[in-house]
Amino acid sequence: MFEGQPKGLYALSLANTGERFGYYTMLAIFVLFLKANFGLSAGVAGTIYSTFLALVYFLPFIGGVLADKFGYGKMVTIGIVAMFVGYVLLALPMGTGTPALACMFAALLVISCGTGLFKGNLQVMVGNLYDSPQYAAKRDSAFSIFYMAINIGALFAPSAAVGIMDYAQQKLGVSVNDSYHFAFGVACASMIVSMAIYYLCRNTFKHVEGSVKLKNKTDNADAAQVELSPKETKDRIIALCLVFAVVIFFWMAFHQNGLTLTYFADEFTAKSSTGLQSMMFDVWNLVAGIFIVYALFSLVQSKTGKAKAISCAVILLAVAFLGYRYSTLDGAVEVNAPIFQQFNPFFVVALTPVSMAIFSSLARKEKEPSAPRKIGLGMLVAACGYIIMVIASLGLLTPSAQAEAVQAGTASFVSPNWLVSTYLVLTFGELLLSPMGISFVSKVAPPKYKGMMMGGWFVSTAVGNYLTAVAAWLWGDLDLWIVWGVLVALCLVSAIFIFSVMKKLEKVA
Repeated sequence: MFEGQPKGLYALSLANTGERFGYYTMLAIFVLFLKANFGLSAGVAGTIYSTFLALVYFLPFIGGVLADKFGYGKMVTIGIVAMFVGYVLLALPMGTGTPALACMFAALLVISCGTGLFKGNLQVMVGNLYDSPQYAAKRDSAFSIFYMAINIGALFAPSAAVGIMDYAQQKLGVSVNDSYHFAFGVACASMIVSMAIYYLCRNTFKHVEGSVKLKNKTDNADAAQVELSPKETKDRIIALCLVFAVVIFFWMAFHQNGLTLTYFADEFTAKSSTGLQSMMFDVWNLVAGIFIVYALFSLVQSKTGKAKAISCAVILLAVAFLGYRYSTLDGAVEVNAPIFQQFNPFFVVALTPVSMAIFSSLARKEKEPSAPRKIGLGMLVAACGYIIMVIASLGLLTPSAQAEAVQAGTASFVSPNWLVSTYLVLTFGELLLSPMGISFVSKVAPPKYKGMMMGGWFVSTAVGNYLTAVAAWLWGDLDLWIVWGVLVALCLVSAIFIFSVMKKLEKVA
C-alpha cells in the first residue's frame, strides 16, 4: 500500500489533511450555529448549508480552468490564503444581527473561492505524479492513501469543535453562541499548518505544479505520446459526464451527514451513553482502534521477525490502552450531535486497508471490478445505508411533533447505534465511489483538459450538495421514513442508470 510511492504524495496528502481538518471543524457545527445564533429554521439553515457546499464543490471547476492556464501551484497557494481570510471572518463574534449575517455570507464566499482554487488542483497534482511509467500502476492505491489522509483531518475535527466550545463556555465563561466562533478559529490555525507543510515539502512535488501549457513547452515528446484523436477525446469526455451525472445523487445522499443526519442526532438520538458503547464517542479510543487494524495488517504482511514483533507490541499497547480507558469509565458520557461526524472519517481510515486488501486479492485473481462498476456498487451500498435509517425511524414522531414532545418532557430517543451503523454502511459506499472516481477522472481525462475534468467531478458534487437541501425542506411535518425513503430511491435509480451504460464507461477505463 505505502511502498514505492513518490514522496510528493505524502507531502500533498499532509497539506490536504491540515486544510480538511479546518474545513470539517467548521462544518461539524455549522447548521447548529445557524439555528442557534440566527434562529433559522431547519429548511433555511439547510439551504445555506447546501448552497455553501455547492459553491465549495462547483468552484474547483473554475479553479481547474485557471490552473490549466496559469499553473496548479499558483492556484493552490492563492486558495490557501483565501481560505485563511474566510475563516478569520467567520471567527469574528459579530452577534446576531444583519451585520453578522453579512459577515458570515462574505466568509462563506471567500472560503468557497479559496477551496475552489485549492482542492481540485491539489488532486490534479497528485494524479500528475503518476503520469510517469515508474508510478503509473500505483495510481489507485495512491488516491486511496490521499483519501485516507483527508479523513485523518476530518476524524479529529468534530472533537476539536466540541472541545473548544466546551472550553470557551466552561473556562472562559462565554455564551453558547459566542463559543461557536472559537471553534471557527481552529480552522484559521489549520490553514497556517497546511501552508507550512506545502512550502516546507515543496521540492518533492514542484515538478507537477505547472500548467499543461508549460509542461508541453518543456516536454514536447511526452506531450506527443499522450495526444488523443478528437474521437478519443470526445468519448472520454462523454464517459466522464455520465459518471458525473450519477455521482450527483450519491453526494446528495452522503452529505446529509452535516444536515438531516445531524438533525436526527440532535433531535432524536439519546444524549448520553454508558459502558462499552460510550467509548466510541472518545476520538482517542477510535485512534487506538485504527492502530490495531493497521498493526494486524502489518503482522500478516511482515516478512521479518522484528517487524512482526513490533506489530504485536503495537496491538498489545492499543488493547491495554482501551482496557485502561474502559476501567476508568465513570457514569454516563455526554453525546453531542456534532460528534457523530467523526465516525465517517474513522471508518474511512480504518477500512481503507481492508478495502485495498480485498481489491488486491480480486486483482490477483483478475476479478477486480472496474472503477465505473465500483461506483455503481457504491450507489447500491449508499441505498442500504438509508434503509437502516428507514428502519430506525419507524414509529418515531415527525420532527415537528418531536419538538413539542421535548418541550412537554415526553419525547423518546433512539440508540446512537443506528446512526453509527448508517455511517459505517455509507463509508463502504464512499470507499467504493469517491477515491475510485477521482482516480478514474485523473486517468481518463484528456491531458489538456485535466484541470477542467477534475473540476467537472467537483461540479457534479456541487449539484449533489445543493440538492441536500431537498431533504432539509422535507424535515418537519413528514414522517422520517419518507425523508430517508427519497434518498434510498434516488440511490437505486442512479445505480440502475450507471449499470445500464457500463459498457461505454469500461471501454475508456
